[in-house]
Amino acid sequence: MSEETRLTLPIAQMALENDKFRKVVWTGEKTQLVVMAIPEGEDIGAETHEGHDQLLYFVAGSGRAEIGSETYEVQEGDVSIVPSGVYHNFINTGSGMLKLYTTYCPPEHAPGTEHADKSEDV
Repeated sequence: MSEETRLTLPIAQMALENDKFRKVVWTGEKTQLVVMAIPEGEDIGAETHEGHDQLLYFVAGSGRAEIGSETYEVQEGDVSIVPSGVYHNFINTGSGMLKLYTTYCPPEHAPGTEHADKSEDV
């Protein structure tokens, strides 16, 4: 059974094992689950999602979350909430990869999307 069809997943472990910038794990009609790995000194990229809420769950590393006009330090065990229409960026400020999983509601990316690194996210 593929990850796309399984309905219970060891998502924290999957995020820890992931080395791709972005990998869509599951896509439903109203929600999408994605794992991400952000290299040292890099970021996800400043953006605003209109019509999409996003939750980011950090499983390894440390970084800085810029959400709206606020800045927060993030680390393993934290979750960041990005409401629809709010500017955001996440920067790896630690050593090693910043690893996380995130949900988009509704889905943001095509099912099965994989980006080895940020340069593929165009």
